[in-house]
Amino acid sequence: MKIFRSLTYLFSSLALLTATVLGCQSAVRKTMYSAYEVVGIEKRDLLKSRVDDARDEQKEAGESFKDALERFKGLYSFDGGNLEKQYNKVKSSYDDAAGDAENVRESIKRMEVVAGDLFDEWEKEASKIETSSLRAKSRELLADTRKRYSSLHSSLKKSEARMDPVLAKLNDQVLYLKHNLNAKAIGSLKGEADNIQKDIEKLLGDMNASIAEADKFIAELR
Repeated sequence: MKIFRSLTYLFSSLALLTATVLGCQSAVRKTMYSAYEVVGIEKRDLLKSRVDDARDEQKEAGESFKDALERFKGLYSFDGGNLEKQYNKVKSSYDDAAGDAENVRESIKRMEVVAGDLFDEWEKEASKIETSSLRAKSRELLADTRKRYSSLHSSLKKSEARMDPVLAKLNDQVLYLKHNLNAKAIGSLKGEADNIQKDIEKLLGDMNASIAEADKFIAELR
């Protein structure tokens, strides 16, 4: 797996360099896929890898959001001590969650690109199969794989959509506290604590569902 990911990063870097030279995304992807095929990695393998990456990014983001929730809860219950230190911890946990959320978005985009290219190639190649029974079987498998991917994609997009509202609420509190760092200001935010906790719990529920969908898709694709 480490070797596979190293190759992924290597070829992605080569593709990015090619993009600068060619200025054409489709040509870049074609070059990238050709490079992978040289070492025996097909689009099907790449899709597995992209789904795996999206799942792992979801897991990391989930941990970051849980940590942010705990940090904010600790701040809400602040009853003395170094308030600046507590704020810095909250700000840091928010930044981590925001960064991981962006990683989730990017991983989903990369997955979407490979999935689209794989399905287009599969459809074109299936049409070239002259034996009618095999052609029908190939198209049936394509339809089934597309259906399972669609379920996974919907689940990932649902959890992705929940991240922004949660981040917006957390960011509002971080910005408010930045210029009002005192016990009174913290007290005024406690009313939002339950709402934020519920939002994060819903987000984590959606993330866990999409992680399960990813595991299922990877297992069935094998």
